[in-house]
Amino acid sequence: MADRPSDEPRPGSGEEPSIPDDVWDKFLKESEAGIGSAPKEPSARARMVTERLRQQDARGERPESWRVGAAARPERRRRRVWPVLGVLLAAAVAVVAVKPSVIPGDPFGTKDDKGTSASGASPLPPETAAPTAPPTRPDPEVPTLARPFAGSPAERWADGAAGIVLPKATPVGTLSKAQVEQALQQTRTLLVDANLNAATLRGERPTTALGVIEPKQTDLLTQLNTSLGKPDEKHDPLAMFSRFDPAEIKLVGDVVKTRGRITFKAGEQASVAVHADYTFVYPVVRAGGSKEVTRTIVRRILDIQVSDPTRYRVTPGKITIRRYDRDIGNSACDVYDGYLHPEFSSDAPTGAAPTGPTTDPYDRSKGIDDQGRGCGTVSRV
Repeated sequence: MADRPSDEPRPGSGEEPSIPDDVWDKFLKESEAGIGSAPKEPSARARMVTERLRQQDARGERPESWRVGAAARPERRRRRVWPVLGVLLAAAVAVVAVKPSVIPGDPFGTKDDKGTSASGASPLPPETAAPTAPPTRPDPEVPTLARPFAGSPAERWADGAAGIVLPKATPVGTLSKAQVEQALQQTRTLLVDANLNAATLRGERPTTALGVIEPKQTDLLTQLNTSLGKPDEKHDPLAMFSRFDPAEIKLVGDVVKTRGRITFKAGEQASVAVHADYTFVYPVVRAGGSKEVTRTIVRRILDIQVSDPTRYRVTPGKITIRRYDRDIGNSACDVYDGYLHPEFSSDAPTGAAPTGPTTDPYDRSKGIDDQGRGCGTVSRV
């Protein structure tokens, strides 16, 4: 009869084997998995230890290290989750590829050090003072029907009337805060109806803009009315209004980009003097289904005066226009039919060569007078 191992208890002795828990832990795991040196048929020692552990479980006395090992077993179920997570991860990657901005911060470097997106489409804050230099040139992208402002600094400008931000009104001389506020609002009304109103842009009469002008400015009103009815070189409605011939040109979408500022100060004759300097960018195509997009850029400067009606013979609520000037970029010269005529890159050169200077129509750091006169060319559209 073979000798019993010295560490195996004698039957009925009540002794338990002095085997460390970690050794038995390894032994049972290998037995369960059918790997390692664990025997296929449990030995008497294994059966005894198994029975002892069963009794300890029943009494709640199983060692902590064993309970931890049992609790870790659900880790196997995680392998079944990975195929689902893989699908979700692939979907997330696809979303990020299309729109990286969904990730907080800028992990892919899509913004410059000023927080501007690589496409240059993040909006600029309102203009509060004259710029010191022309806007930087974005990537040379070609405008399309989907992105009519691509490749233009105006892509970051405000949309339409939202770009005409009024300063906070304050009393000026004998004029109250409310009177100054009204002068600012009427100036804004003139700018919006003359340059942004869809009806005005397609050549209709700008009734609202004409209605805010001091009726005692009869010479000005006669000039404007004549230009709208019978335009010619001396009566050009483009001096005050932006207009396109709908038979020739169609606006792309319903957004005109706008940038500029309005300021005010005390003027002569107990008045408030309002100064407006705005640039409007119009994306257009030829009428008839063309897909080639170009842009016309119009800068306008207005000097408005509103005098105290208790001291001067003026019409309350109306504005007196002291100056109106414009600079137009990308429109045929020497055409006086009352409409803007944008030129497209596919157009063949016609007529005499330009005699004026080459200017940047987006450069708002210079005055209109500083840009030079004559029929020149623009450096970009």
